[in-house]
Amino acid sequence: MSQSEVQSDDRGAETVTIRDVLVKMRNGLRYLKRRAVFLLVSAVLGGLIGVAYSVFSKPKYSAVCTFVLDEGSRTSGLGQYASLASLAGLNLGEGGSDGIFQGDNIIDLYKSRLMIEEALLTPVNINGKNETLIERFIGFNHLRPGWKKKDKIDTINFVGNPASFNRIQDSIMSKIVESFGKNVLDVTRPDKKLALIRVEVTSKDELFAREFTNTLVSTVNDYYIKTTTKKYAQNVQILQRQADSIRSVLNSSITGVASAIEADPNANPALLSLRVPSQKKQVDVQASAAMYTQIVQNLELAKIGLMQSTPLIQVIDQPVYPLDKIHTGILKGFVLGSFIFLFLAVVLLVLIRLYKISLSVS
Repeated sequence: MSQSEVQSDDRGAETVTIRDVLVKMRNGLRYLKRRAVFLLVSAVLGGLIGVAYSVFSKPKYSAVCTFVLDEGSRTSGLGQYASLASLAGLNLGEGGSDGIFQGDNIIDLYKSRLMIEEALLTPVNINGKNETLIERFIGFNHLRPGWKKKDKIDTINFVGNPASFNRIQDSIMSKIVESFGKNVLDVTRPDKKLALIRVEVTSKDELFAREFTNTLVSTVNDYYIKTTTKKYAQNVQILQRQADSIRSVLNSSITGVASAIEADPNANPALLSLRVPSQKKQVDVQASAAMYTQIVQNLELAKIGLMQSTPLIQVIDQPVYPLDKIHTGILKGFVLGSFIFLFLAVVLLVLIRLYKISLSVS
């Protein structure tokens, strides 16, 4: 067989294949048209179910807080002080852009169990009643009846230090925190070029959504500031203790000089030994004064480092009542329900037709 004949056969096979596909599609459309009543009933039924869902489903509320995080340029601000401080043995840190929460790491911090758990265990005042946010969450989600029916633990509480929680408390807390990561909490950076962070909490309880958002933002931001400035704060505390200690020694030495002079106010100038005690005290005063001056200088440098390392967190928008309501409208419910049921009906009819074809072929 020549090459041209082979190519002709290939083109024929390809034409037949395309024709078969078109014929099958046409037959399939005819099959669906014959089932138009079934499809229409399915769409209407789905629409009615969608309307029922929109009417009887409880709305959810969205609390959004946005803030700007500015870590600044620590290296440039401390460059002129760091060289001086290094001569005195003081480490002001390298700064720069390698912070432990740089970039999107702070978003992961918001979603961490530590921060969510701490926020949930924070007591807040809601409608004149003090209660923890986790108790509020358990209440409006009606979790205790399920616990009582399944595990007989409806009386469990979450009071005290989380480190002392038992196995059951830790298990329940883990499930609640996991649900927050999936359905409740959303933390994003809308624009990668900007330091704007958006925290959104969605809940069936409007009061909980707002209070938890504010509490979480406050908890995470406080933790963030304390962590990023911890090294500088420790330097300040150490130098402050040294300055206070040397100042106490200096005051004691000054008092010693006065006491030595008062002990022999009319000492004979010719007797040098009588002036030795006061001179020793004066040497102590001078040494203590020099040490105190150096420590105070280092303390001021450390305070500058602490101020330079403290990030600026400026809240732009806080959630205010009434919160945005997330609710499926009647028209939207009807359209979505109709589309879903129509799609499922088409899939069902196609599967039935394919099954019948397979039976006839076999």
